[in-house]
Amino acid sequence: MDKPTIGSREAWLQARRELLVREKELTRLRDRIARERRALPWVRVEEDYVFHSIVDGERREESLAELFDGRSQLLVYHFMFDPSWEAGCKSCSFIADSYDGSVVHLAHRDITLVTVSRAPIDKLVAFRERMGWSFKWVSSAGSSFNFDFQVSHTPEELATGQVDYNFAKSRPFGGESPGISAFVKDQEGAIFHTYSSYGRGLDSLMATYHYADLTAKGRDEAELPYPMAWVRLHDSYEG
Repeated sequence: MDKPTIGSREAWLQARRELLVREKELTRLRDRIARERRALPWVRVEEDYVFHSIVDGERREESLAELFDGRSQLLVYHFMFDPSWEAGCKSCSFIADSYDGSVVHLAHRDITLVTVSRAPIDKLVAFRERMGWSFKWVSSAGSSFNFDFQVSHTPEELATGQVDYNFAKSRPFGGESPGISAFVKDQEGAIFHTYSSYGRGLDSLMATYHYADLTAKGRDEAELPYPMAWVRLHDSYEG
């Protein structure tokens, strides 16, 4: 933490008012970018993806259209959970802790939010139960969904040291990467992909970080080997 500037209440108010001007500029810029995001062209989804779910103990196979659950808009969080792992990614879990409580609110704005991973459905359900989450989580195992949306990478891609991620060639995290995608279904039932975001574009989903940003130390990660090195599954923190 940098050495703080100590000042009077009057000096603080002056500095705070100046900062408020910048904050309002950021708010207006964010609103403008949101309008530009909504103006992106829609791309029709032609693939018949199949997802595996367990609902009330019953195993199901669901199409992408069925994931909308009667609404016209769908958000998919691409949660990193490789089929060989026994637990989900801690960073994706950090994000899921933030959005679990948002699902019901989004549903009342004509938006269904679901989580999708490649791991088998039994692993997903067991990990969700461990974490105490209630959001819908489905497995894309056996489909190309994760690969088509560039959040899973083949061994051949990994061998090159470069994968398609975040709309460019990138060094891979590994076989799995995080992201979020938005879809819309029209009155005729056609499904369109409208938006995806990856990497630091997911920062807005991390509510804990935004609370930390309000404090004197902020995220306080400068001395760590990498950002989020401190993050643990919420049941794994010591003390």
